[in-house]
Amino acid sequence: MLASAPVQAIVIHRTLAYPFQRRPLQLQLLTPGTARTRTLRGALCGGLAAAVWALAQPLDKLLFASPYDDVELLGKAVTRGDAWYAAGLALHVQNGALFGAAYSNLAPLVPIAPPLRGPALALAQGFVFWPLGALSDRFHPARKQIPAFAGNRRALAQSTWRHLVFGIVLGELERRLNATSDPLGPEPKPDFSSNGHGNIEHAATAGPAS
Repeated sequence: MLASAPVQAIVIHRTLAYPFQRRPLQLQLLTPGTARTRTLRGALCGGLAAAVWALAQPLDKLLFASPYDDVELLGKAVTRGDAWYAAGLALHVQNGALFGAAYSNLAPLVPIAPPLRGPALALAQGFVFWPLGALSDRFHPARKQIPAFAGNRRALAQSTWRHLVFGIVLGELERRLNATSDPLGPEPKPDFSSNGHGNIEHAATAGPAS
């Protein structure tokens, strides 16, 4: 017995492009306003994460038995007076904000679980830039007052830990703040079955052919 025309139209012919869900690497089209908001939120998250990094440094200095201090490294690069801490903290938070702004736009393209994106990108950045410490050993204006980086395993461990903490804080803050800026909204429930045909629930509600 043949199904009525409305049932045939739903069960047999009503299909959607498969798969309906966005792929991990599928780009989202953002309006200029949405992209700007996303970037600014990322910068805010990055600045806050950098502040957490700076506040936690006294603790990891004790844990790793190393005096390496990123705020000191930055601050004494511009001044060796009493204002070095304020200058270094400002530069450190600024760097965090810049990283956060870039992260907010790059993170959706990273094909790993969202909670892992912040730590992964922050650790990658840390390992990429670590070799530049050799330049600090040679050219930093206060190189005699700060620890050397070359061969300093304790400082490397500190840097790794700090980037991990920074990445976790940044990733979680940014993921929550920018979740509201998704222009596509929540995924609608697909109305097709795994074999490509219509959902039987829709067929059951269809009326008889006229």
